[in-house]
Amino acid sequence: MATTSTTPAGTIPPPPSLLGAVQLLVLRNYLVYRKAWKLFISGFFEPVFYLLSIGVGVGQLIDTFEFNGREIPYAAFVAPGMLAASAMNGAVMDATYNVFFKLKFDKLYDQQLATPLSTGDIARGEITWSLLRGGAYSAAFVVFMGMLGLISSWWAVLAFPAALLIAFAFAAVGMALTTFMTSWQDFDKITLVQLPLFLFSGTFFPIDTLHPIVRWLVEVTPLYRGVVLCRELTTGALTWSSLASVVYLVLMGLLGLFVVRRRLSTLLLK
Repeated sequence: MATTSTTPAGTIPPPPSLLGAVQLLVLRNYLVYRKAWKLFISGFFEPVFYLLSIGVGVGQLIDTFEFNGREIPYAAFVAPGMLAASAMNGAVMDATYNVFFKLKFDKLYDQQLATPLSTGDIARGEITWSLLRGGAYSAAFVVFMGMLGLISSWWAVLAFPAALLIAFAFAAVGMALTTFMTSWQDFDKITLVQLPLFLFSGTFFPIDTLHPIVRWLVEVTPLYRGVVLCRELTTGALTWSSLASVVYLVLMGLLGLFVVRRRLSTLLLK
């Protein structure tokens, strides 16, 4: 006769594995947000409208555009920038506003720490969920780029993984910064940074037109590294900048994850 083992009453269950904890937290977020699926769809349309109005509309006034020595349509220049921006926006949305509500008002993380989960598990789980949101926007946008014929290289198969890397970097740093916020007014600072990144990271025009000092400042910003990476992959005009961008974004994400873990421990394990 088969027997089943049960955990004795009062016994603390063992902590889940690293992957298991991430799966649990991602599943929890999915169950909560699945009824709000329209929010995910709406986030896809913003970069599409920019691409159609500026990339395609303004692009009708520009015959060709040069990138890394290659002549490409202006829309093909703008589209990878929109891809990188959609990954950033999707990740930042969840890693800032939603995390702040869970941390300061819902007290969700206090409840989760009453289980075998650790602050590291919470950090990885929330960052993974934010990454998935940014990745969902990016996947749909890559398909849209293909439908418009704005992909000219097989290297573009790596554009989606590149977008996931962008989402990881911004989700980790966004969540890290959120742990320092004390009120909703602090989110004005996020917008103050996010908007200039979107406009001046080589998204709509080459940064060669900028003053050398300004150009250098742009080159060290994270969205510019993401834009360069996506643009080189979708056009096939690869340079060593692609590798530099990958290293930059990986280090940015790992640093953000480290800060999030330390900050959550400081705030919640007093």
